[in-house]
Amino acid sequence: MCRQKEILFTEKLFWKAIVFLWRAGRTLSHLAANSSQIDARNKKNMEILDSAAYLTALMRAERPGKSAILAFYDHRVGAIGTDPAHLLIPLDDHICHRGDGLFESLCFRDGRLFVLDAHLERLQNGAQALGITPPCTFSEIGEIAIAVARASKLANGDLRIFLSRGPGGFGVSPSECPRAGLYVVAIRAKEQRPDLYTKGLTAFTSAIPPKQEYLARIKNTNYLPNVFMAKEAADKGMDVAVSFDDQGILGEAAVANIALLDCEGTFVCPEFSRILPGTTLLHAMRLVAKTGKVVQKPIRHEDLFAADEVVLLTSSTLCVGVRSFDDKLLGRGDHLGKPGPFAHMLKDKLWTSYCESGILL
Repeated sequence: MCRQKEILFTEKLFWKAIVFLWRAGRTLSHLAANSSQIDARNKKNMEILDSAAYLTALMRAERPGKSAILAFYDHRVGAIGTDPAHLLIPLDDHICHRGDGLFESLCFRDGRLFVLDAHLERLQNGAQALGITPPCTFSEIGEIAIAVARASKLANGDLRIFLSRGPGGFGVSPSECPRAGLYVVAIRAKEQRPDLYTKGLTAFTSAIPPKQEYLARIKNTNYLPNVFMAKEAADKGMDVAVSFDDQGILGEAAVANIALLDCEGTFVCPEFSRILPGTTLLHAMRLVAKTGKVVQKPIRHEDLFAADEVVLLTSSTLCVGVRSFDDKLLGRGDHLGKPGPFAHMLKDKLWTSYCESGILL
């Protein structure tokens, strides 16, 4: 009896083993077939093309965001292009793989390019700090920027100027790059929500600390902390992440400065030790100083909550009121939780000043 049970048990194991091997064989055959297909695709994708064929394939490649690209300039070419498929940058340019470069974000509105000189001055200061010698004079960079904005054929748009270490290798040493790169691109202005200035912005304390002092005042292309802050805001469903240092001192937003109007009517701005002084903030300080008081000092959370108004300043939106911070309403009286009269007044003054001084395109 025991012998029969042993035989039956052995037979069950045998047939289980057969089924397992059969299924395993099917799986291996399926994997082998897939592998063959992958190998076939790889062989096709890895085809070595001559220059003409490669250029044809490159021009057919998918180009996300192409509808936003209006016109561009590459100093290696020395001319302006308008086909987004041609907007390319050498991967061995150190601006790509080391973040070794500078950039400026400008706006043109109603056919006028705003505060070009201020942006060129900051670009020049950054170039001196990084030891980058541009391939042409800064005056010529300004002329190129104007020409690219005009080539957009739109009255409203944004402009980016990139000054890079240049192509030459994939190491970290600047000595690889014999000549700096210069790229200028005009893009469509991002549409702002209709209630931006009436509803204002929501802000919160970011988990990302301010940049080190020696980097903060250089508008370089290493913007990973700013990227983290933008993602942080998106994940929270809020508008603006704002950094604070380990002493609780206000830093900046991802692409903007924060300032406030205190209960005594003083325009209080952050010190510039660990932030990038935005061209709009600097211009706002000059405008307010003509008729009011402006001070720079460390700003803490309690200063924001006690302020009459808190504002965000940036080139594209000028001045926008911040209605809440860390889920607490900001402001006082009839403008509690919404932009106040100072935010609206400063936006209008900035707009008027920029239009009056802007370069006609």
